[in-house]
Amino acid sequence: MTQRALPLATTKIVAEADGGIGWLRINQPERRNAISLEMWQGLADAAAAFEADDAVRVVVIHGVGGRSFAAGADISEFEQQRANAEQKQRYGEIAARGQEGLAQLSKPLVAMIQGFCIGGGMGIALQADIRIAAVGSRFGIPAARLGLGYEYAGLATLARLVGPSAAKDIVFSARQLEADEALRIGLVNAVCEADALEAKVREYAATIAANAPLTIRAAKAAMRVFERYSQHVDADAVDDLVNRCFDSDDYREGRRAFMEKRAPRFSGR
Repeated sequence: MTQRALPLATTKIVAEADGGIGWLRINQPERRNAISLEMWQGLADAAAAFEADDAVRVVVIHGVGGRSFAAGADISEFEQQRANAEQKQRYGEIAARGQEGLAQLSKPLVAMIQGFCIGGGMGIALQADIRIAAVGSRFGIPAARLGLGYEYAGLATLARLVGPSAAKDIVFSARQLEADEALRIGLVNAVCEADALEAKVREYAATIAANAPLTIRAAKAAMRVFERYSQHVDADAVDDLVNRCFDSDDYREGRRAFMEKRAPRFSGR
């Protein structure tokens, strides 16, 4: 079967099918594949297209360019698109479509990670069933350096994957983890040299694609039910605290400091 493109409304997210493997490419390398609102919607559309394509048995998501899987949300949009809690609500609804589209995909999703996997980019990687990373990749959630609130769902997924203690370390310190530490704590499934990454992922994805799709679909559904029933369902108090972050002086200061390339001066207000 020849490679074929699945039409999307943006060129910054690319969806292609090659045999039984779907390739979902994050395509903004000039900004280290930072995710814009347009791209969040593109992720949702791509996930829906792969879900509807019976020829696709497994999907691989990766960043174009080799320098970054996705370096978080596109912060250059925040002054116009995410400057307060009201705008955060709209932004969050569109971003949630992308996250949910990936999370609800019934087919296995493999993240092929090279370079920076930061913030919202790490949130995307956490939606994958399997994460395979290149040596030299870096992982982190820098929310505490920007003053923004990181949503409950993403943190809950992280804590279930690596455990609450490691999740707190990642979020509280806002530091970046190298690939070997990510492997040690269970954030990724495997690490290999960068020049072997694509071949390893292709071979692994082909193995999945050759297996019984109904068995895999049922197994993924069972694990999704397990994860859903292990979640804390009353997150209203967390949502309130997140909204307070987005309306704070600290968030305004975090955005300014980022754009001015200086250390932020947080006041706790």
